[in-house]
Amino acid sequence: MTVTTEAPTARSQPVEQSRARYPDEDGYVERDGVRLFYELYGEGERTVLFLPTWSIIHSRHWKAQIPYFARHHRVLTFDGRGNGRSDRPRGADAYVARQFADDTLAVMDATGTESALLVALSAGALWATLLAADHPDRVDGVAYIGAAVPLVPGHPERVRYPFEERHETDDGWAKLNRHYWLKDYQGFLEFFFGRMFTEPHSTKQIEDCIGWGLETDPETMIDITRGLAPPEGFRESCERVRCPVMVIHGTGDAIRPHAGGAALADVTGGELVTLEGSGHGPHARD
Repeated sequence: MTVTTEAPTARSQPVEQSRARYPDEDGYVERDGVRLFYELYGEGERTVLFLPTWSIIHSRHWKAQIPYFARHHRVLTFDGRGNGRSDRPRGADAYVARQFADDTLAVMDATGTESALLVALSAGALWATLLAADHPDRVDGVAYIGAAVPLVPGHPERVRYPFEERHETDDGWAKLNRHYWLKDYQGFLEFFFGRMFTEPHSTKQIEDCIGWGLETDPETMIDITRGLAPPEGFRESCERVRCPVMVIHGTGDAIRPHAGGAALADVTGGELVTLEGSGHGPHARD
């Protein structure tokens, strides 16, 4: 593992990513030939680590949380492999949940982070759970948001269209399909983020996420999605979590059902916070 630190200047940031706060430190951690871009903010006894999610977006989706928490705590985040400033390795094996968990440990080690409170959105729940179960000394607690976990069936309209097969229609969730992505990846992004943010007045959130989604490519996203099969023994991993847990899930989540969040809270012994009418990305809302 190697570490490269960059001076955190406004000039080093993409022009379109003006920020309320820039990092106090940023750089790259290399693990098994894959470079991971991280950012470190603030200081304090406790570290809050905002985890990567499905790499259809990168760490900028935490832009509302980072400045606030950095007032009180040390805040660490990094771009998941496959998007942002991190590398895009080829093949589904590069994107299994264990890879993201091991990436997290590598970034923690490189930044001198002995332990952290993990905050996980959607698919980030998979590696957050693996970390809490397998490395309890490194995890102070977990806050799950819209957890994408294999504890309950998914929305019927989503699971009816297999990812690898060709379909007679391109409507709705039939767009979650490798063949469709290769011909109209942006069309999928527009559909998906429209479903992620179902609340009124979500234009800015949708536009941001489409832009971040376009920073990767459909071929990489196909590898990422193939790699995201649920880890073997996931329920057992949930049962081994001993740290404090909070599960935040909206009743209007059109990506992952609220029942999944409720099941996760039950299995981990965590607190369930239900947001009435909220969609899949409540952290991007007021």
